[in-house]
Amino acid sequence: MKDNLILTKRFYSGSTLTVAAELLGKTLKFFSYKGVITETEAYIGQEDPACHASKGYTKRTAVMFGPPGFSYIYFIYGMYYCFNAVTEKQGYPAAVLIRGIKLIEPNTLDINGPGKLCKTLNITKEHNQQDLTLNHNFCIYNSDISPNYICTPRIGISKGKEKFWRFCII
Repeated sequence: MKDNLILTKRFYSGSTLTVAAELLGKTLKFFSYKGVITETEAYIGQEDPACHASKGYTKRTAVMFGPPGFSYIYFIYGMYYCFNAVTEKQGYPAAVLIRGIKLIEPNTLDINGPGKLCKTLNITKEHNQQDLTLNHNFCIYNSDISPNYICTPRIGISKGKEKFWRFCII
């Protein structure tokens, strides 16, 4: 059984599309909260117009250019935080947005939407640039679950909507 093993840098260093699909069914742990990841979206490189790194290296996107397996937290619409896991090799900006989970601890609740997820779990900018492979309070655990999923266009963006880089458990 692979449960309770924190995902490694090697896992996150893979292709962003592969990581986005393989994160489905894994368990996000944030302090006392645990939830099964049900929805993700991939953002890949400077050539992806929806990726924050499309404008180049900035203070905000620096973590995306760093090593894989780190958290990238940003603020949107002046009210919501969003949580991403950095992927691929250092120097290549890519990340997977965690869009939804099925909360299993301390209670059960379906959380759809990255802003709702961060608000419910209380993930904020102070959790940016955390090493998800070493932090037992903020990490993603492996699981033996291999859920069926669909790929759809990404949502909530104005550019790059044609890419089927959103992954959802069915």
